[in-house]
Amino acid sequence: MALDAQMVREPLEIKQQKRGDLVAEAIKRLITEGNLLPGDRLPREVELQQMFGVSKSTIREALKSLEVQGLIKVSTGPSGGGMVVEVPLERTFQLMQNYLFFKEVSIDDIYTVRQLLEPELAAGAVPHLTEADFEALEQNMACCSPASHDRRELLRQRQADVDFHDILAAANPNSFLRFTCELVNEMIRQLIVFGNETPRREHEKFGTANVDIHREITDAARAGDAERVRELMHFHMQEARTYIKRMNGKLRGRLILDSDIADMQQRVRSQLGAGAPQIPRRKSAAVKMSPEAATVPPKRAVRKATGDGPVLAKTAGKSQARPKTTSTKAGGAAKATAPRKRRAVSS
Repeated sequence: MALDAQMVREPLEIKQQKRGDLVAEAIKRLITEGNLLPGDRLPREVELQQMFGVSKSTIREALKSLEVQGLIKVSTGPSGGGMVVEVPLERTFQLMQNYLFFKEVSIDDIYTVRQLLEPELAAGAVPHLTEADFEALEQNMACCSPASHDRRELLRQRQADVDFHDILAAANPNSFLRFTCELVNEMIRQLIVFGNETPRREHEKFGTANVDIHREITDAARAGDAERVRELMHFHMQEARTYIKRMNGKLRGRLILDSDIADMQQRVRSQLGAGAPQIPRRKSAAVKMSPEAATVPPKRAVRKATGDGPVLAKTAGKSQARPKTTSTKAGGAAKATAPRKRRAVSS
């Protein structure tokens, strides 16, 4: 295809990366090639200046960019500088939800995913649950019992119901499955809302149903019956979908603010701190950079920056039948029987 004559006459402007962005990319390579873990410190600002041959303001711009991405935490003072941190789930949720803000996502979509993943997540957690985990599950069920008649408290309880699933998630060794389910749980906590016309008794029924099924799941997990946990969780997801739709639950489309991130982090620290998995640590080693990682194009190859400021990161339904299992005489293995009828109750 022939080029447009006007395009040929007018030279195209090819934008080049700012020096701060180039330094940020080089520091990412440093973290990767140095096999740095959360808690390991980066070289001091003055050392980074010497490595890259740039100004202090450029280094600070690069560090701020990485901090906004959630890769490091920057502190000030004589011993300050950049420290590698694990990218927080809350920041990842913010990016994902801001992406989904422009997509069509329904409650049915969310619960279709939950019904596929939550049973496997819970069953996989069973062999790894500790006494501390079971204590956290018991405390969650106690606080979610719908004894309060305050409407705001009932809504908070419905959000806290999801913490039960996060406790199970923390015990599952499959980090990718855990990550996916925790993101979905955060969507439920932050984005599903109920209209003011929803009767209080419906919230109470929903809360009672959640506590009941959570109790059965906990008891089956204590007994080490992973298959029973899988069946109960599958039923739980079906039941929860029915309740939310019956209560006219809706997905609130909104952008997640940084202030929301702070609230999420505080909630995680206060409610899930005891059950959160610990990250393996090792002693920090001296940071070494390969010549390639420390390479920044010479100043003549990069458009001169005009400043070194921080980079701104730019359900009405029929009741479900709960599965019932019995032990076979041959080996005591759980065997599914015809489900019994029960009234609609769930999270």
